[in-house]
Amino acid sequence: MSRLYKKFKEEIAPQQRERHPNRCAMELPVLKKIVISMGLGDALKDKNALGEHSEELKLLSGQKPVVTKTKNAISNFKLREDQPVGLMVTLRGKRMYDFFDRFCNIVAPRIRDFRGFNKKGDGRGNYSFGLTDQQIFPEINLDKVKRTQGMNVTMVTTAQNDEDCVELLTLLGFPFK
Repeated sequence: MSRLYKKFKEEIAPQQRERHPNRCAMELPVLKKIVISMGLGDALKDKNALGEHSEELKLLSGQKPVVTKTKNAISNFKLREDQPVGLMVTLRGKRMYDFFDRFCNIVAPRIRDFRGFNKKGDGRGNYSFGLTDQQIFPEINLDKVKRTQGMNVTMVTTAQNDEDCVELLTLLGFPFK
């Protein structure tokens, strides 16, 4: 059992029950999954870019990423059908809690000029943010990185609104402003 999941079961869930006594246990928000995605647009002009970024995403997430491909051709963007354009990983369970714990305690303090994330979600109980550089993760060997690549991280919760989502993520230790 992951350290953060154990803390969630023993400390955070009882705190949520005390704050919201009129809700049943199934209505309390829970972290469902974390989706990490990279759009590789310009980097795909290099033949080895997909493999290199796939390996980096595999190192920082703990599982092999899925290659996302275009669904139809768009000539203005020079895209062909079934051309790879990105990578995506969906984390659930133990890997999700391990990644969340590493991100909050190790990676977030390494972000340059970091003062916390905004407390604004998508309105439906999910929280998304972008990172401009993959080199802040300690798992990635800086000598092997040829180009910087940003990524999007989405935390999907069972919360129905932003307030419950931000409250849950704050209790889990997410660094908000």
